[in-house]
Amino acid sequence: MNRLSKLFTAKDKNLLNVYFTAGYPELDSTETIIRSLAESGADLIEVGVPYSDPMADGETIQNSSMQALKNGMTLDILFQQLTSAREHTEVPMVMMGYFNQVMQYGPERFCKAAHEAGVDGLILPDLPVYEYETEFKAIAEKYDLQVTFLITPQTSSERINKIGALSTGFIYVVSSSSITGKSGGITEEQKAYFARIASLNLPQPRLIGFGISDAKSFRTACEYANGAIIGSAFIRALAGEHDVAAATAAFVGRILGPVE
Repeated sequence: MNRLSKLFTAKDKNLLNVYFTAGYPELDSTETIIRSLAESGADLIEVGVPYSDPMADGETIQNSSMQALKNGMTLDILFQQLTSAREHTEVPMVMMGYFNQVMQYGPERFCKAAHEAGVDGLILPDLPVYEYETEFKAIAEKYDLQVTFLITPQTSSERINKIGALSTGFIYVVSSSSITGKSGGITEEQKAYFARIASLNLPQPRLIGFGISDAKSFRTACEYANGAIIGSAFIRALAGEHDVAAATAAFVGRILGPVE
């Protein structure tokens, strides 16, 4: 059974998914961060693939992506790092990147390499539903990779139900129409949106992302979904840190600890 499926079978509430950019702050930080996230209590690890033109990402993740590329990160190096990290943990790992990267690498070659590296799922924000349904879904399933789609407050109920029918991974519930990294607490309007999505009874687990930055917003998001995703706040916590393992453990501890 896919590790994501095992996770969602064993635990359906308060799931912590932490995103980081592979190859940041240093090229060799990837495995250290993965191992520390797993040891510190993260339920799911979202590995960002550095990209020169990230559509949905704010300044924090964009800058980390640029630094990772300057550090020399490539897909081949990343797959090697993930293979090594997988030897030390069974925590599910999802790659978050862009479909253009997959196309350039070759869809079958990419999925095969991801599977062999121990990856459990993919998040590709620019993957068209039609392209997924007619071509990519079969390749992903061949290599046991669950595919997650994003929905936003502007996504129609018809499209949400379509995504629910097609997705094999969790549903990424984008908390607002802004880019990543924007925080300031969860509003009543957002809570109403989360409640509306919950009422649709989608077959996949739901994780809320964008703007989740601390223990309070994490717990609030978890009231409306199976868990939440934290990215930009973690990237900021890594900036300038030489001991990324300690910084990672401290960050996860703050998220899972008491609300301040």
